[in-house]
This record gives sequence, structure tokens and C-alpha cells, in this order.
Amino acid sequence: MEDSKIEQYLVNLMLTYQKIDSNLWLLDDEEHSLQGVAVMHADPFVIFRAEIMDSPKDNLLELYQKLLELNATDVVHGAYALENKKIVLINTMQYDTMDYDEFRATLDSFSFALSQHYPVLSKYREKSASKKGAEV
Repeated sequence: MEDSKIEQYLVNLMLTYQKIDSNLWLLDDEEHSLQGVAVMHADPFVIFRAEIMDSPKDNLLELYQKLLELNATDVVHGAYALENKKIVLINTMQYDTMDYDEFRATLDSFSFALSQHYPVLSKYREKSASKKGAEV
């Protein structure tokens, strides 16, 4: 099976994950700060995606400026984006040319962003939201 490369990389990295579908894996690895990270093979791409939070109604300009700054300075593999009123962290690679080191580097970048940026970004969350922890 073609997607065995992705699954083999996840196994080699010793990550906790669920295979949701033949081309979709959901990481739930608290130890590596990779909770809620989806890895999907949509030929010819591999898409990495983590939902960070809902886009708030207030302070949007300040939040978007902060996200662009983080994209420029801290997010090595991937970028923050807006998708259906959600702030997401996303990266895309070519499946055929993706190797283990690239795959690992993307997940390392996501891990860093999810653990280090959450305290910075959480101040922009809606005050009335009664959510526990990160929505990642």
C-alpha cells in the first residue's frame, strides 16, 4: 500500500496516533505536543493540519499581525492560516519526494508551535468561551 510510507514514519517517530481512514492519521501525542494533528494523503500531497482556535470577533488585526510575525520568525515548516473562521496550522508536501527527515521536521515545527505559541495566541480567545486546553 502506498501510504505505508506515512505510517512507517509515524511508527519510526514513536508517535501515538489513530488511523482514521486509509489516507488519514490523527496524532494524539501529548508527550510530543502533537495533540489533534491530522496527517492526510491527498495525492499528490501530504497535508499536515492542526486546529488552533476559533477566530475571535475582537482584536482581529492584532491577532493576524501576530500570526504573520510567528510565520516569519518561528514557523519553519508550515504556516498559520484562516480556514472557515478557524485559526489553523498547516503544511503541505509532495508525497513522492517527501522523505523521513522532511516529515519529522514538519512535525517538530508543529510541536514547537503548538507548545510555544499557544500561550501567546490564547490571549486572543473569546473571553466567554469555556474551553479547556488547546483545541489542537
